[in-house]
Amino acid sequence: MANIKSAIKRIDVAKRNAERNKSVKTEVKTAIKKFEQALELENISEARELLKTVDKKLKKAAHKNVIHKNTASRKLSRLAKKLNK
Repeated sequence: MANIKSAIKRIDVAKRNAERNKSVKTEVKTAIKKFEQALELENISEARELLKTVDKKLKKAAHKNVIHKNTASRKLSRLAKKLNK
């Protein structure tokens, strides 16, 4: 455990950020799963709507530096490719 006051503060901040990042990542994963389920059921119109929400969540996560912007772009591109097949 840290002894220095600033190090203790940094640990608290890191914990807080990790919790926020975890919740954002979970939201993104859930949205992606819903999208893929809609594709499996061949519900194309619902999948299109879900892709929009996935896009929004990925871009928001990238903007908040939870994930890298290229990772968000890659994931979105792969999902769009699945939808177009």
